Amino acid sequence: MRRALEHARRGLGRTTPNPVVGACIVSDEGVVLGQGAHERAGEPHAEVNALEEAGSGARGATLYCTLEPCVHTGKTGPCTERIIAAGIRRVVAAMEDPFPLVGGRGFAVLRANGIEVQTGIGYDAAVRLNQPFLTTTRKGRPFVILKAATSLDGRIAAAPGQRTQLTSARANTHAHYLRAQVDAIAVGSETVLVDDPLLTAREVYRERPLVRVVFDRRLRFPTQAKLLSTLADGPVIILTALESLETDRAEALQKAGARVIAVPQPGITAALSVLPHFDIQSLVLEGGTQVQQAAWDEGVVDYVQLYVAPMWLGEGGVPLLEGCAFSSTSLIERQVEQLGPDVLIEGYVHRPH
Repeated sequence: MRRALEHARRGLGRTTPNPVVGACIVSDEGVVLGQGAHERAGEPHAEVNALEEAGSGARGATLYCTLEPCVHTGKTGPCTERIIAAGIRRVVAAMEDPFPLVGGRGFAVLRANGIEVQTGIGYDAAVRLNQPFLTTTRKGRPFVILKAATSLDGRIAAAPGQRTQLTSARANTHAHYLRAQVDAIAVGSETVLVDDPLLTAREVYRERPLVRVVFDRRLRFPTQAKLLSTLADGPVIILTALESLETDRAEALQKAGARVIAVPQPGITAALSVLPHFDIQSLVLEGGTQVQQAAWDEGVVDYVQLYVAPMWLGEGGVPLLEGCAFSSTSLIERQVEQLGPDVLIEGYVHRPH
């Protein structure tokens, strides 16, 4: 199962809207006969790749897979049919697939055809790998990572509206590595106005276009923003209020290449619920402070990454999550890592399940 999990990791940042899945076929003597991953949406699933490699050797063998084999026809056929036809004797799966068209039916079909099924091996690791898929399937919104750079006294800028460079090159490279694994980056309109960021994945390889999302109910987004000069790196989606959609500004932004989408209801939760329709299952929320505070207050932050720089900004600085009941010590499965002069503190807000 550990081998199957390693194969699954190859799909990170590449398989949305599908989950990341790995598979491994082993003989009764412990010989690995075939292995594979789900590489990209629309391409063969991990189980099929492993079966292709194993060939006739799959008959009577055990299939280890990180997620319940599918039983429905989407862009590819049901994996259960291929498993049955190959003569697999036993299937060991880390977890059940919560997707409504599967949800235990894959296991039931395998058992009905005389295949032994065992579940739960490697469950915790499989759940952590697929948090974006699981969150979107269960909650109808992306998995949200709140990312921020702070000073030692918990400030994200020296003063309101002032762009402040806090972290080192090594910490910045690490942040771009994260961008290479998620579906989208999101900021509020204030961040666009103050920082005019590119929000691209730099110094790292990324296979798919990176979606840039801007929360902007009043549609303050300037048509000359740098974001609109980087459309080759990925689309720009502006989420705005319904009344802002029928304006000259909305038309100008659309002509400039942005996709302006109306969110019928106020609030971050309502805005996030729109994003799975654009194949966004994981999202890094990079700022600004009002958007991050709103997301925290609405309970939609799933994971936190704090890059803490060795400097002190003082009382005039802008605090992270001001007035919110937040402490990095309360993060679940909290990890601390030194990145040059900076320290990365990260962990889950809700226990993965």
